[in-house]
Amino acid sequence: MDSIKSTGYSIYFKDEAYMQLNNYLSNNQINKIFVLVDENTKTLCLPQFKNKVPNTIEVVTITINAGEINKNITTCVKVWTKLTELQADRKSLMVNLGGGMVTDLGGFVASTFKRGIKFINIPTTLLSMVDASVGSKTGVDLDNLKNLVGLFSNPEMVLIDPTFLTTVSEREIKSGVAEIIKYGLTFNPKLLIDIKDDKWKNINDLNDIIHQSISIKNNVVLEDFRETNLRKALNYGHTVGHAIESYFLEHESLENLLHGEAVAIGMVIEAYVSKKLHGFPINELESLKDYVLKTYGKITIGKEHYTSILDLMKHDKKNANGVVKYILLKDVGEFILDVTAPNDLITEGLDYYQA
Repeated sequence: MDSIKSTGYSIYFKDEAYMQLNNYLSNNQINKIFVLVDENTKTLCLPQFKNKVPNTIEVVTITINAGEINKNITTCVKVWTKLTELQADRKSLMVNLGGGMVTDLGGFVASTFKRGIKFINIPTTLLSMVDASVGSKTGVDLDNLKNLVGLFSNPEMVLIDPTFLTTVSEREIKSGVAEIIKYGLTFNPKLLIDIKDDKWKNINDLNDIIHQSISIKNNVVLEDFRETNLRKALNYGHTVGHAIESYFLEHESLENLLHGEAVAIGMVIEAYVSKKLHGFPINELESLKDYVLKTYGKITIGKEHYTSILDLMKHDKKNANGVVKYILLKDVGEFILDVTAPNDLITEGLDYYQA
């Protein structure tokens, strides 16, 4: 599987990933490797990683609590403090081994510790492979508002090892599928067909889908690194989806949603708004909704929650002058950036999803 060249680093796959990692360690004066893991990847993924690196370099593990609820400044402070106690310096390397929460937070911690130490991302979930670990975005949530604090920072490399997917649940796999649906709706209609045919359930097909998805995102990032124009399209479904995810995170009475589950709902709602405002085909809307409900089940969102969800959308990073901006669709593969929409259409979209 061919490597992918990005903005000053490369993405490597399977066996070549570890070959390139060991070449990097041999050719750079790395005095210590700090591996950031959560409670899950410490048990399920860390042993495999340690078997792939030479025993001539000290490997130190830093463990954080799992879950999006812990992707915050408090966790960053704990990791910064641990790095200080362990005498990390600019010859140190941080390896972020985990899902999107670990790679986002770990990249941010590494990029800000002593004004920046080198880091490598090794995503272990489908979501982090096709989205979170690629594109040089790092950051954390602020009071459950998604990714409000962060910066753009390149890793040294990204290593994609699909065997890690055997360590995650089917629910986690489906969460990643939502981001692939997004790529299909915005850039590659063929990819959308493959997903709706459930080809992601076959590991050989999934490997190809992962490579295609990363290629799509990387091409967009190469054209618009700072997300001033084209890269905004990768936020399709996320304006509403992030608000729903944040709302479920901050209410203890509600079971937390995975990122992809919330984005899947957001894509249905934003597709409904797209139909109303820009003629997105009704058959594509209904097909999307049917697939989302079949794959993720229906998440109940009571009408009493609508106002709070609309309020949370005011914090979306794409907004300008207090106006909420959406990515909407004219057709599959044909999107429109920076669109405004009345709140009553979002409410109608929520009703449509629930109906």
